[in-house]
Amino acid sequence: MMSNKTINTEQGHWILAKMGKRVLRPGGKELTEKLVECLHITHQDDLVEFAPGMGFTASMLLFKKPHSYSGIELNEEAAENLRTKINGNPDACIINTSAAQTGLKDCCADKVLGEAMLTMQADHRKSEIIKEAFRILKKGGLYGIHELGLTPDDMPQETKDDIQKNLSQTIKVNARPLTKFEWCTLLKNEGFEIKEVYASPMHLLKPARVVADEGIFRTMKIGFNVLTHPAARKKIMKMRGVFQKYEKQMTAYAIVAQKPA
Repeated sequence: MMSNKTINTEQGHWILAKMGKRVLRPGGKELTEKLVECLHITHQDDLVEFAPGMGFTASMLLFKKPHSYSGIELNEEAAENLRTKINGNPDACIINTSAAQTGLKDCCADKVLGEAMLTMQADHRKSEIIKEAFRILKKGGLYGIHELGLTPDDMPQETKDDIQKNLSQTIKVNARPLTKFEWCTLLKNEGFEIKEVYASPMHLLKPARVVADEGIFRTMKIGFNVLTHPAARKKIMKMRGVFQKYEKQMTAYAIVAQKPA
């Protein structure tokens, strides 16, 4: 039975989307571009994207004209919006299902990409999704992730718990960011080899990052929308407060892992 049918407008990322924000990745547009670049996508590649959401990265991937693109989106409303966006592209499809159980064939993908979605899962669910990426990838295939991270690697568990609690209360999603070592260990435990790791500050709501991600005119539009929607503004300011409080401890990681040939 399909769950998660409609967008939960209480969740932080959907509030931002409603205000007009398109780039909802922790490391911003720049880190997404770096991750896509490192996947070396060609016209022969069969691509799978987990949780494409608003479709920002999907557009970037489709621009490269891969052999095929499959977006795995659990949220039914988001999936329908994505189908409208890719309408007319015979090489692209959106599948409304879980990234942990895609229904795709074994070894069918050359590249798998997932951004800002593993963070929102409990650790055992993270492992299930990574295991699924490994299953559907061809030998030698690449898996790219872009997720919220913690630093340093030896961060006390008490600090991790505080950050998780504050994030969950503020963005209304059970966010569980990990350190670089923990992210890499999760991937290795499911059989992947780590190829590249990149980090970027988690400046999602900083004005300079918003302008870099969205452009000046869209930033002005977002600003106007926030100013004229008091309830959304209140929630966004709470999010920004948590991000500022833990600015030194939170980061964004982009990791490229490979299924052994």
